[in-house]
Amino acid sequence: MDESIKSLLNTAKDHMDKTVHHFEADLGKIRAGKAHPAILEGIKVEYYGSPMPLNQVGNVSVMDARTLQIQPFEKKMIAPIERAIMEANIGLNPQNNGDIIRIPIPALNEQRRKELVKQAKNEAENAKIAIRNVRHETNNKIKKLNGVAEDAVKDSEKKVQTMTDDHIAQIDKMFKAKEEEITQI
Repeated sequence: MDESIKSLLNTAKDHMDKTVHHFEADLGKIRAGKAHPAILEGIKVEYYGSPMPLNQVGNVSVMDARTLQIQPFEKKMIAPIERAIMEANIGLNPQNNGDIIRIPIPALNEQRRKELVKQAKNEAENAKIAIRNVRHETNNKIKKLNGVAEDAVKDSEKKVQTMTDDHIAQIDKMFKAKEEEITQI
């Protein structure tokens, strides 16, 4: 097989793998009624005038199945952390006792479960679109290569399609697992 085709296939596989990992991270942020520190990932706290990730201004831990706890590294960070969680609009209400912040994770009602499944499905569809775009771009690059036999182009396109199908199947499997986790009472 031509080295340039091999390189394009490896690059495509890399991009598809990254898309799957990104999708997995996005699913982790969708809460399913259980306390998990990943729920708070992506929240930025104002720290001396610059936004910092929450886990860099406090220790996030799980107290029990329905409660997260944040131990700020500095006591004066309690109010900014609470504000950041409220502004993140993730449906959580932090409570503090002056030393630590507790975040009770409310049980999900049926309507909220449906919204979360819809959100997960949307994330899955975005990931599939990204993978299909990688397929499209790779096939176009392969077709534009000079001096490559037509059979080699066809074989490469089949390999790209197989890669695409495998990655989409991974996404579907991950979505189904998340859907079961969300709808489980």
